[in-house]
Amino acid sequence: MAGEVVFSMSEDEAVRMLPKLSNWGLWGAEDQRGTLNYITPAHRQRALATVREGRTLSCSLPIETIAPAAPANAVHWNIMLGGDQVPASGMGVASDYIGLAPHGIMHTHLDALCHIFFDAMMYNRRPASMVTSRGAQANAVSAAAEGIVTRGVLLDIPRLRKVDYVPAGQPVRRAELEAAEAAAGIRIEPGDALLVRVGRHLRRLAEGVESERGIDRTGDHRTLPGMDPDCLPFLHERRIALLGCDGISDVMPSPYKRARLPIHVGALVFMGLHLLDNAVLDELAAACAERASWEFLFMLAPLRITGGTCSPANPLAMI
Repeated sequence: MAGEVVFSMSEDEAVRMLPKLSNWGLWGAEDQRGTLNYITPAHRQRALATVREGRTLSCSLPIETIAPAAPANAVHWNIMLGGDQVPASGMGVASDYIGLAPHGIMHTHLDALCHIFFDAMMYNRRPASMVTSRGAQANAVSAAAEGIVTRGVLLDIPRLRKVDYVPAGQPVRRAELEAAEAAAGIRIEPGDALLVRVGRHLRRLAEGVESERGIDRTGDHRTLPGMDPDCLPFLHERRIALLGCDGISDVMPSPYKRARLPIHVGALVFMGLHLLDNAVLDELAAACAERASWEFLFMLAPLRITGGTCSPANPLAMI
């Protein structure tokens, strides 16, 4: 139930804080990239220096076409089948169709700045009415069409807490981000991609997939660990380019009503900070611990979806 989660501040306090996080107009009235503007060529070049082994790790869930991802699983049809189409000799063809709704908690995806509204507005003072059934007229995921390549930093909160995973009812606090940063011996810099691990997938293994399915089917009916709103000023002050999490960054269910997902609202609407949801960070965390280094080259190439509110993603870490 929503009442089981207690944030560090009231919803009124959080709402009053939001305008202080605003980057509206910082890069001009026409800007649609938001904090991706913090990534400079020089920062990308420095990120290359973090690579020691040249080994890549995928930070993506597989796109599920069968249970247990239902009812959010993708639709996958083989429309040209090998057994039906391949001739006895010569060339044959197999083909398929894949359709999915990437938002939610089952697919790794990049949220565009047109995904969330607050008081009928989205990033850079644009009205929500600009997002129609034909797509977004501004702030679409195509703003990241050239790809996101920068230094990645992983903050492993279960490692900090000395637990396997963060319970849904114990939000990650700003002080823990700072403590994890200090424990890693690293300083988060402007232009970094910050990945926050909460151990969501180990929780699913320990408690079962039902641990993410609540009983309230009218609103917040999912249960996920995430971050307290007091983390928002930290994200803003450090001028990160992208925030990723193995959950959705927000706690579900939320005790808030108006700013129901405060990390999404503060990041996407006010900061212009793209969010990477449902990443897979366990293997990366193990590799970072083995190397005693929590920085790496981060790469993400979203699909060029005209007017899209998000893109399925396969983010890569090169260590």
